[in-house]
Amino acid sequence: MRTEVMDYIRAKKMLQSFIREQPRWYRTLAREPQKLADFERAARHYYEQTIPQKVEKIANSLEMASLMWNMFRAMRD
Repeated sequence: MRTEVMDYIRAKKMLQSFIREQPRWYRTLAREPQKLADFERAARHYYEQTIPQKVEKIANSLEMASLMWNMFRAMRD
């Protein structure tokens, strides 16, 4: 694998973990280093770091907080 690609992966812990869990990417990047963007996109999707996934997590948290607040108000009354 090219040293630039390895340096880029080593600089980011998430990518290091992902390449260890998904060794097929090591082979892919060794043959086609231009797929580095695809690799990073796959890692973000795997670790649920994409914007839609983050928005969904926040929405779920707000929904849970609202539910808890409504339960608290119902118990108080």
